[in-house]
Amino acid sequence: MTRGGRHATAVALVSALLAGAPLGGCAGADGARDETRTSAAPPAEPPSPSATPPEELCAQIVAHWSREVLDEDTYGDYQSMGLSNGQYEILMDVVDAARAEKDHEGDAAARELIDRRAGDRCAERYRDGGPTAGPWS
Repeated sequence: MTRGGRHATAVALVSALLAGAPLGGCAGADGARDETRTSAAPPAEPPSPSATPPEELCAQIVAHWSREVLDEDTYGDYQSMGLSNGQYEILMDVVDAARAEKDHEGDAAARELIDRRAGDRCAERYRDGGPTAGPWS
């Protein structure tokens, strides 16, 4: 190729790149063209994971602390547990029911009741979007 031919090719290439025109895909290791990428834009970032819904988070934390309280037979400070006052009330109700279940049906039944009751009560609490009286209600 002559110098003028190389110059014309380079100018055409630069013009195409500046104009944003797709130039086609590149050949892969097997010589086949990859037509999937036609622009120089970086791949999109994967979406961030969605936040845990408040009723699910409530059920998880209430169930966790309910099992702890059931095993240790004592209540702690709701703030040190990371609970709101309303969540703590749910915990006390769940633990009372779990203690009765444990006396009649055993430990496994009490733990199943904890998961079920915490889920039901928290779903009820957050059905309309949650409390509006502040973060500790």
